[in-house]
Amino acid sequence: MGLSNFFRINMPYGISRNKKGEWFAFNREYLPIGWNSIKHQKSIYEDNVYGDNPIYTKYIGLTESKLRKLAHDKDAVKLDNKGKIERVFFYNDRTNPSSNPKNWPDYFDKLKILGRLNRR
Repeated sequence: MGLSNFFRINMPYGISRNKKGEWFAFNREYLPIGWNSIKHQKSIYEDNVYGDNPIYTKYIGLTESKLRKLAHDKDAVKLDNKGKIERVFFYNDRTNPSSNPKNWPDYFDKLKILGRLNRR
């Protein structure tokens, strides 16, 4: 079984951090962007789930404040056991831009924040 449309496959649903402070964007099925099959899916809830794969990137200036701006609400920010942000979800079913055109501006604002970041 695979994902059904361009938005769900190729647009970020959120980002997840490993213990090295590196991030990767995942799609609606919690897979790296562009992956379109849930066959052999690994859980984003495991640290460094994709090993040293280059999908992880360390970004300059990705602060906790910016991460909180990316979240669709306060419950969309997930913390590790030390209270550090490890996962952020950009939208939920209610705020999904592909379901409601009114949600596109907020979603694109989040992508603009990410789009200005450079890697270390």
